[in-house]
Amino acid sequence: MSKLPPLNSLKAFEAAQRHMSFQKAAEELFVTPAALSYQIRQLEEHLDTRLFHRLNRAVELTHEGKVIATGVEDSFNLLKQTMTRLQRSKDASVLVISAGPAFTSKWLAPRLYRFLARWPDIDVRISASLKKADLTIGDVDVGLRFGSGNYEGCTSVKLLEECVTPMCSPSLVSGSTPISEPVDLAKHTLIHDDTHINSGMFSLPDWKQWLEKAGVAGVVDAEKGTHFDIADHSLDAAIAGAGVVLGRTVLADGDIKAGRLVTPFDLRLKAEYAFYVVFAETRTNEKNIKRFTDWVSEEARGIVDANVLAPAV
Repeated sequence: MSKLPPLNSLKAFEAAQRHMSFQKAAEELFVTPAALSYQIRQLEEHLDTRLFHRLNRAVELTHEGKVIATGVEDSFNLLKQTMTRLQRSKDASVLVISAGPAFTSKWLAPRLYRFLARWPDIDVRISASLKKADLTIGDVDVGLRFGSGNYEGCTSVKLLEECVTPMCSPSLVSGSTPISEPVDLAKHTLIHDDTHINSGMFSLPDWKQWLEKAGVAGVVDAEKGTHFDIADHSLDAAIAGAGVVLGRTVLADGDIKAGRLVTPFDLRLKAEYAFYVVFAETRTNEKNIKRFTDWVSEEARGIVDANVLAPAV
């Protein structure tokens, strides 16, 4: 057999094996279940083999179905990547950047105007998500990631190391229950940044570890307090005076410099991971990726173009 099966039959099979449901596959492809079933029967007749076991309310791949499933799915993914790259080559002015929500709002967004001023012809699109984008398929050009720096098929450039330390509003430090020693934290609400726990992608030192290093683990209860699953929300709560957050120094950099947050103690715990700019190895020489990588590396080192003024508020 040398003739390829009809494309619609392959599309129907790929969707059905992915969903393990003719109904859901039909909905995705905007056809009726009967039409989808007919397309799969066409493929089975073409291959002269059964691909699915039809059960009462479900389907299962046969051995032969499993054999071709991976190849068909990979082929459609490759086709999608090729089309994406073609579109990118036609629209070379677009740069899609993936970053975590907190890093985007607290670090990247306040600085991005300087990149746009340097390269006004580049249209930047930010995808802010904790989900790690697959940089090898072409949907996203560059990733800003907090992690180990080891990403298969990708090049990583280290930007910033992260530390955690207690942070709070200046009003809390000098308020009715001032904060001058770690033991004073017992009189205040501890704010927990649980982003790393909920994402499951990285780890950070927590209040228990910091209090132990500070020598007050038996005095201050590390378990109590308010928990947030997004890092910038925990910082915003601390800015509002809701308590003391074990904050991340990179994310809080702007708030500390602006005086919205203060760090009452010198003790900082270094995180195991760091921030990296990441892109596919195959795209190392693309000019817009290089431009962004160079710029964000300069920003991380504190090299700022003084001639570029911040937008008027």
